[in-house]
Amino acid sequence: MKSFFVTGTDTEVGKTYFSARLLEAYAEKGLRVTGYKPVSAGCEMVDGQPVNEDALALWQASNTSVSLQQVNPVALMPPIAPHIAAEQAGVTISKNQLVDGYHNLMASRPDVLIMEGAGGWQLPLGNNLWMPDIVSALELPVIMVVGMRLGCLNHAMLTAQAISHSGLSLHGWVANQLTPTPMPYYEQNLQTLKESINAPLLAELPYHDDALSRSRLVNILT
Repeated sequence: MKSFFVTGTDTEVGKTYFSARLLEAYAEKGLRVTGYKPVSAGCEMVDGQPVNEDALALWQASNTSVSLQQVNPVALMPPIAPHIAAEQAGVTISKNQLVDGYHNLMASRPDVLIMEGAGGWQLPLGNNLWMPDIVSALELPVIMVVGMRLGCLNHAMLTAQAISHSGLSLHGWVANQLTPTPMPYYEQNLQTLKESINAPLLAELPYHDDALSRSRLVNILT
């Protein structure tokens, strides 16, 4: 069984897009796959339950018998920083809760489990708990999604350094094109990242080209 944590250089850089496409790619190979979004903020009420769009995408890409609530055990309504949303809701997010949520999903015996963070790497969860604490407790290798836009060099290098300083392994990184037209000097920026990040470039994701993306992702974890 393979399991990875997917983080991003910022919010809205394509973590969910990448994670869902990766789950779909491995499902197409006949593997049992499960997504995990332990904490989300920004939900709509559906049939009396809070539903987060990103968590829903991971659940829909999973092919094991797990519920949306198992995929996303902490679903907070307002689209704000999770620790603030939790405080407003009177909710305490604990390490044990999120670690137990991971192990509950493992009971479905997936071949691949992809756990996705929220926002960027150093995400506060409240009461001096941070998302990297959860990743460290689970000893998961990390995949970093870089949104290819102005400022990505700084964000990518700082994120990679923070992952390393946490004592965790950066398995690799993904260059995600966020707009139909690539950022100015895309190739030069990509080359700088390839030379500077001490981990392999796993894939370049074109803008919303799902079929091509899946074909490029299918060998990432083999």
